[in-house]
Amino acid sequence: MDRPTSRRPPRAVVVGGGIGGLTAAVALHQADWHVTVLERAEALAPVGAGIGLAPNSQRALDVIGLGDRVRELAAWQGDGGLRDPAGRWLNRTGSDATAKRFGGPLVLLHRATLVGILTSALPAGTVRTGAPAELTDAGDERRAAVVTTPDGPLRADLVVAADGIGSAVRRTLFPDHPGPRYSGYTTWRVVVPVPDRPFTPHETWGRGALWGTQPLKDGRVYAYAAALAPAGGRAPDGEKAELLRRFGDWHDPVPGIIAAAEPGGVLRHDVHHMAEPLPAYHRGRVAVLGDAAHAMQPTLGQGGNQAIEDAIVLAHHAGRGHDVAGRLPAYTEERLPRTMGIVRQATRTGRLAMLSGAGPVAARNALIRAVSRLGPGIVLRGFDGIADWQPPGRTYAAGAEPATAPR
Repeated sequence: MDRPTSRRPPRAVVVGGGIGGLTAAVALHQADWHVTVLERAEALAPVGAGIGLAPNSQRALDVIGLGDRVRELAAWQGDGGLRDPAGRWLNRTGSDATAKRFGGPLVLLHRATLVGILTSALPAGTVRTGAPAELTDAGDERRAAVVTTPDGPLRADLVVAADGIGSAVRRTLFPDHPGPRYSGYTTWRVVVPVPDRPFTPHETWGRGALWGTQPLKDGRVYAYAAALAPAGGRAPDGEKAELLRRFGDWHDPVPGIIAAAEPGGVLRHDVHHMAEPLPAYHRGRVAVLGDAAHAMQPTLGQGGNQAIEDAIVLAHHAGRGHDVAGRLPAYTEERLPRTMGIVRQATRTGRLAMLSGAGPVAARNALIRAVSRLGPGIVLRGFDGIADWQPPGRTYAAGAEPATAPR
């Protein structure tokens, strides 16, 4: 009795209103799906501060007509690079070299800004906040999937599990999978007003710790830090005080950024990654994407980017019909090898960044300096196959029109 019928538009339920879930909602809406997004939180207030969108995710957003709105927010111009805590440059590169190699700039923006761009492309009422959801039936080729909410069950031709690193939907689909593993370090993030003195965008690697300072288009600064620490730790006197202890003697503008931070505005989160791949990114009529499928360390800045890619590829394979269950294996086949390859690469980079012994750190820094003398292209080569990804759908270059309003 739950068998889907072609007499109505196909229905999709997206569990989770983060970046990946909202991108999937827009892409499916534009493919004539009836979409409902269920977000447990009372408001779409993104956890986190900034997000970097590389050319690969910008091209993915081109498919749904939103790429240029993101590119307009690019703030990094000129030089940047990698430093040590004393301020010495280990590697220098420029925004032009990145754009030339990968076909676009790196765009840093606040997560709330990106959420606003995505929700503006959805009809009113698509997103339901304060709406916890539980997958009670994954469905199959003949039977609809069922998601239970406090307001009753929702039947769907497709359920998109975009409920993050602690995904309850993932646990329901794959109860024997161990889930993400603690990576050995924690992170802090903060957004502050721009410092009085100009600074060059940078990431700084120390001993078992790193710091990054990046400009945003709106005139503020996004800063992030990471350090080796036991899981679940919290500073008894606040995370701003913890940043001062760990990074207060690093080069400018780090001390000033910390001083400008509101004590309650410093976010701290432990880093976990999916060391063991899921058996698949789908089961029945349910597809898993983003951190729910392949949580990764932030060392390549690709977590959100890969969620956006997932969403566009999923909508591409879902098509416009009700027989989606038979098409989801193609989504797994395309996304699982790519994303898990990036998970492994991010893990290797994390080990390098988090080296803590004086000898290994000195050797690492010397190697980076030596490689950098060969030119910025050598360092950027590490993003080949990642930032140059092309989406499966039409983009502006193929004649797609930018989206200015919900369809």
